[in-house]
Amino acid sequence: MHEGGGPRGPGRYALTEPAHGHVWGVCAEVDGLFREPRRATYELLGWVPDDAEVHGWVGSRVWLVPEDGTDDVWLLEDVESLGRHPRTDDLVLTGTDDCMGPPEGHRAPVRLHDGYRWLGSCREFALVLPEERAEPPVVLRGLVTSGRLCQALASGKRHVPELDEVLLEIRDDNGEPLTDRLIGPAVRAWRPSSRGPDLIDLELDAEIPGPVPGHARPVWDRWLAGPPKAPGAWARLDARQREVWLELVRERGCRRTHEPPPAGRAYELDGRNITDEPGLFLAIGEAVNGPGGYFGGCVDALVDCLRGGFGHTAPATLLWRDIATAREHLSRLLSPEGEPYDLVALVLEVLAEGRVHVTHT
Repeated sequence: MHEGGGPRGPGRYALTEPAHGHVWGVCAEVDGLFREPRRATYELLGWVPDDAEVHGWVGSRVWLVPEDGTDDVWLLEDVESLGRHPRTDDLVLTGTDDCMGPPEGHRAPVRLHDGYRWLGSCREFALVLPEERAEPPVVLRGLVTSGRLCQALASGKRHVPELDEVLLEIRDDNGEPLTDRLIGPAVRAWRPSSRGPDLIDLELDAEIPGPVPGHARPVWDRWLAGPPKAPGAWARLDARQREVWLELVRERGCRRTHEPPPAGRAYELDGRNITDEPGLFLAIGEAVNGPGGYFGGCVDALVDCLRGGFGHTAPATLLWRDIATAREHLSRLLSPEGEPYDLVALVLEVLAEGRVHVTHT
């Protein structure tokens, strides 16, 4: 429940005030959340593949490692290959680099890897700036408004100071928090809604960070309907959609309150589908917290979860079934700098340090 009043009716989406939790309005439908994010294009000049050519979706994370060591490595996310540039030996990639973009003016050879294998190298690269495009508005349809929002809109001003920064909270159909997006909107327009009397369609001139692209929509639809009732609902997803599933598991898990269980619990981990890194952490999360459960989305987060507050109390035991599958796929990974490491061994070490005694078959 929110403090500060406001509508509490049914709806997947609530527009709230981050500081005090006042609910400006609630609705069941938002336009503008589901759309393709802005992507950057990179031309890798003089591309030489390490093995096979790179086609289609490349990986959730692709690291570019300067061969001369003069710059730090940098990261592209959700990378796709558009193939060779016509009549050249150049490879064209698209991706997002919001977290760690490449240094300007880098003109030296780099090697690329996706965390699992080396992909190839190029003598240099060029960033092709995306065309400027007008972002579509965010429209909350059939919004049940609070009295404060009605007063603010009645002023007729496009800039409503009270809406300088708002949180779009997203809940599943059971009313449980799933995730949210922080936006800084200006009111573009509002009008009576066809969804029902006393409802409005509120149009905001805002760009939602982290819009949901097409490949993620089926996973979102599944989670918006409610959490899975049986473990392994993610098992048949491809690696790209597993990343989306893990992100929603993480965001939902970090919003939930976990009652500390008694020490000495015995967990059982189904390792049959651990063929990639997200699969490993999804399986660990379900072993500890049941279907759709969260218990770390990376090694550092696993360490934090073992310290308490996420449905676990040390000491405990864990039976890891079919560990050979994880060892086959995750024992020869690459760090961002390209150094090989064994993720399975690292996770076993972290669990042991957290006083989880692991046996495996």
